[in-house]
Amino acid sequence: MEPRAAAPARRLQTIAALAQAGVPAGVLAAPMIPGLNDMELEAILAAARQHGAQHAGYVLLRLPLELRDVFTAWLQEHVPDRARRVLALIRETRSGDLNDSRFHHRFTGAGPYADLLAQRFGRASRQLGFLGRDGLDSSQFRPPAAAGDQLSLL
Repeated sequence: MEPRAAAPARRLQTIAALAQAGVPAGVLAAPMIPGLNDMELEAILAAARQHGAQHAGYVLLRLPLELRDVFTAWLQEHVPDRARRVLALIRETRSGDLNDSRFHHRFTGAGPYADLLAQRFGRASRQLGFLGRDGLDSSQFRPPAAAGDQLSLL
């Protein structure tokens, strides 16, 4: 679906390399497309955890105006037998439309199907032992130099 994106195996290798180097790594299962790839959610989370991911998240497919036609055409070309069902499920999670930009709904959706996806994610996350994200350690941050200040080399 994403021709220029890194292959899943490469993404998992990256998580493993980061984890091995002591860098907290996570996985974002996105976009979750109802009826097309949402059945892979638990497997994605399990694979990421096996490779050292410490936290996880997911985002339900968003189809803002400029993407609706592109995505619909892609469905018709690549999975015509499932296109109507996928679009119907997206509408079910997006208050009857293909997109819902309301705060608290745009990333996770609303309605029974979206609730089920959230429950599945929560259950899998707990079973796999994903941690919540640690607070941001800003001890290494430095305020930007003021205009005209001399920058230091080290």
